[in-house]
Amino acid sequence: MKTAPASRKGCRHVCICKEAVLAHLDRKSVRHVAEILAREQHPYPVTELTETARSAADAALALNVEVGAIVKTLLFVIEAQALDSPRPVIVLIAGDRKCRTDVLPSVIGCEGRVRRPDAAQVKSLTGYSIGGVSPVGLPASVPVLMDSSLVRFPLLWSAAGHPYCVFASDFTMLATLSDAMISDDISAINQ
Repeated sequence: MKTAPASRKGCRHVCICKEAVLAHLDRKSVRHVAEILAREQHPYPVTELTETARSAADAALALNVEVGAIVKTLLFVIEAQALDSPRPVIVLIAGDRKCRTDVLPSVIGCEGRVRRPDAAQVKSLTGYSIGGVSPVGLPASVPVLMDSSLVRFPLLWSAAGHPYCVFASDFTMLATLSDAMISDDISAINQ
């Protein structure tokens, strides 16, 4: 199994299957991500950071990478009278971009008002807590959209089930692992 580049400050690269388990790597949500990555023969292990990755800026600082190489996994809910129940959608956005929520309904083929769910809804819809929502291991019923601007980076970093845990991938690997639909329309440059 490959390991992610070891020159990152503030992180330790650990394969979940090794005996030395760090504080956050034993959490159920992190093990879930690690098991999926192992099953898919993903070349990079889950990495535990010594500092939080709760925000893209925090993760970039801990990993010593550009903010854009951090994948923000965001959950939105689209509400409409025509829908029996609110429709969740996951959006994978580059850390240096913002999500264009106004286009989400049309991208997934529905109409409605887009809103951010509360922490309890995030946990119930994804299985992960805010700050650790991983783009892998999500319910198959929730569509995943991926920001095409992420292709700018040779290595991307995504949450792995906890704010202190991440995993590396390239653009194609992440699109495959998350079963994402790639879109040019869902992100805008932060201003």
